[in-house]
Amino acid sequence: MTEVVTSGKACSVNPLKLSPALGGALAFLGIDGALPLFHGSQGCTAFALVLMVRHFREAIPLQTTAMNELTTILGGAENVEQAIDNIRERNNPRLIGICSTALTETRGEDMAADLRTMRARRPEWGDLEVVYASTPDYGGSLEEGWGKAVTATIEALVPEGSATRTLRQVNLLPGSHLTAADIEELRDLIESFGLTAIVLPDLSNSLDGHVPDRHIPTSLGGTPVDTIPAMGRSVLTLAVGEHMRPAAEALRRRTGVPYRLFDRLTGLEPTDALVATLIELSGADAPERLRRERSRLVDAMLDGHFYFDGRTVAIAGEPDLLLALASFFSGLGSRITAAVAPVHSPSLAGVPAPRVVVGDLDDLQDAATGCDLIVANSHAGDIAQRLGAPLYRVGFPVYDRLGAAQRLTVGYRGTRQMIIDLANRFIDSAHHEHGQEAAGPGGTGDGYAGAKEERHAQAQAR
Repeated sequence: MTEVVTSGKACSVNPLKLSPALGGALAFLGIDGALPLFHGSQGCTAFALVLMVRHFREAIPLQTTAMNELTTILGGAENVEQAIDNIRERNNPRLIGICSTALTETRGEDMAADLRTMRARRPEWGDLEVVYASTPDYGGSLEEGWGKAVTATIEALVPEGSATRTLRQVNLLPGSHLTAADIEELRDLIESFGLTAIVLPDLSNSLDGHVPDRHIPTSLGGTPVDTIPAMGRSVLTLAVGEHMRPAAEALRRRTGVPYRLFDRLTGLEPTDALVATLIELSGADAPERLRRERSRLVDAMLDGHFYFDGRTVAIAGEPDLLLALASFFSGLGSRITAAVAPVHSPSLAGVPAPRVVVGDLDDLQDAATGCDLIVANSHAGDIAQRLGAPLYRVGFPVYDRLGAAQRLTVGYRGTRQMIIDLANRFIDSAHHEHGQEAAGPGGTGDGYAGAKEERHAQAQAR
């Protein structure tokens, strides 16, 4: 049983937690023609903007209501109305996603009521969707903000009531821990069974690193706003990550569409579960290409196990990302000696580690001494350097490496690539004696080949 404890420090020394408003803005950027709007000070927006620009290396459209001391005390409804009006006139977005901050939430503004009043006296806003998500900084971390933005979008745009089902249509609610490449892989996997997927949000079409042919002052693609109401006609919702459960529940309550939640999709077993679900939905057999990809993953697991077995790994990240990564390493024989999350979540109980600390990167440093690998975002670079351990960069933000949004980590292909990348990292590190021993006496590979053949026979027998 995993023990989940809270760090006893009075303050965060080296923060791991990210703003929920930032997570909400990321989710809104996965909707076509959207423009996120932070209801708070300019400083809140500037910090989030810097992180997103450095991670994606793209121009990020992000606006602010620019609250100051006076408007914070007297109320910011006028700032919101003026901001929406200016954005509509200058940028012509299809949707404005408002993310609240602690500055305005602490005052206790009823922004939902204020927006209804604004829309009533602004008939010219009829062609514009406005979605409000409550994402104060004290209300969780990046995962919670992402989930709240998706939930708010569903509640605002998907009509209530049961509708005629489109039998070969499913909804996909990807978590914030999935990259643009991950989302694209899952959509392709669903479509390979002859199904159609409505993905919300879809970063694979907006923050995947493409170059537009003209300047676009809003998001560069994503889920079309007009398709979101059709989510109520799908036969099933596939949600990835515990933090997407509220959004899937909201859709089920409004439309009766059932859902299946996958706590992770990195690894052989969880991917098999997704494929089994798609086979059940479509009534079709798995494509031959998919069978081949699965076989390649099994082979990579047999190859890579010798380099992972017995390794000690320290991981820090958002709860659902932490669960996926810890399960991945544990399944290949590594030991999780340190696991740190920024906030509490039901996901943490499933992390295969003796203890999970809800804390910061300082807690990771205290527990990671002597480990073979540190897995965290780029903010852990200094820690890895001080401890003399290699750092595998995952999550958000990754600003000192290229291609963070294009890294594939889910499905058969993504899991196989992670095994290869990390096994090579272990081989290149100063502590790879275990891998040399697995290669057999004299490095001839005889012992390795024999062990692999035995494991392959065991796998075939199962």
